[in-house]
Formats: sequence, C-alpha cells, structure tokens
Amino acid sequence: MSTTTELNTRPTLVRGAAYGAGAGVIASIAMGIYAMVASYLKDTGFFTPLHHIATLFADPTAMMQSMMAAMEQGDAFAITGGVAFLGLVIHMMTGAMYGALLGLAVANRRLRAGVLALVGVVYGAIVFVASAFVGLPLAASIFGVNDLGEGAMAGMNPIADMAEMAGWGVFFTEHLLFGLVAGLLVAAGLHKRA
Repeated sequence: MSTTTELNTRPTLVRGAAYGAGAGVIASIAMGIYAMVASYLKDTGFFTPLHHIATLFADPTAMMQSMMAAMEQGDAFAITGGVAFLGLVIHMMTGAMYGALLGLAVANRRLRAGVLALVGVVYGAIVFVASAFVGLPLAASIFGVNDLGEGAMAGMNPIADMAEMAGWGVFFTEHLLFGLVAGLLVAAGLHKRA
C-alpha cells in the first residue's frame, strides 16, 4: 500500500469508527427504549432492563425489586436511580463499541443509505448471536456475576442468561433495531462528509 493511499485511508477509518461509535450510542438508546417498553408491556417494570444490565457490576436486588414492584404492586416505574444510570452507561458504552466496529467495517465502502440500513440489520443479528452466546456469558465469567439464588429465576445468571430472561424474541428484535438505527446513522454521517 502506498503512503498516499495510507494517508487517505486512515482518516476514513478513524472517521468511520467515530461515526460508528456515536451511531452506536444513539442506537443503543433506541434499543433500550424498545426493551423498556417491552418490559413494561410484559408487566415486568419499565426500568427493569436498565437494572438488569447493571447487574454486570451491581447486586441484582434493584433488578428484582423493579420487577416485583411491577408484577406484585402494580408499580411499573419503580427505579433505583444510581443502578439504572449504571445500566444506561454500560449499555451506551457497549453500543459505542459495536457501533465503532460497524463504522470501521463500512468506512471505505461507498454504500447507499438503504444498503447500509440492510447491512445494519444483518449486523444487528450478528451482534445478537455474539452477545447472547459469547459476549454475555464471557462477561458474566470475567466479572464474577453469580446466578440468582431465589425466586422464579433462581439458578439463572442475570448477565449470561440475559437473552432468555428478557425473552428471546424481544432480545433479537432489539438487536435488529440497534443495527438498523446504527446503519442509518453511520450512512448519514459518512455520506455527509464524503
């Protein structure tokens, strides 16, 4: 590769990763809203998904309290602020990472927005598989997340078994939504600067 080509490629890759990271943050918010609405509709608490994500570092008590408040007391909006915020930050950082990878993958390609939207949806399906079967179990192991000890979900791991606990259909759909939004935003960012 020539020096001129290297100089022209590097900024494109950096720009692709940057746009991808920003797109991933926004897409993770869209994904999170979908998950929260789905959780609300299943009567397991609007903020439960944020508490659930936070169990990577936080005790699962807030997640269980959020869920039980919705199911047993009709309080769908119970929230433990600090834990929910931690879940939001973890989710957005994860979205930024996956978005940056998407941005890098498409940075040097001249793809139309519609094609990038489709690429994003396929990428979302790949992220679903990678997360559900590799990333989340690995994260649970690395960070020492323990299985739940009581209740209807006793024996399940809140991180490793997240897809099952959230519902496979919901988990899959929210990842497709993530990919769609990230793909469209990456397309908008890269085409704007091209």
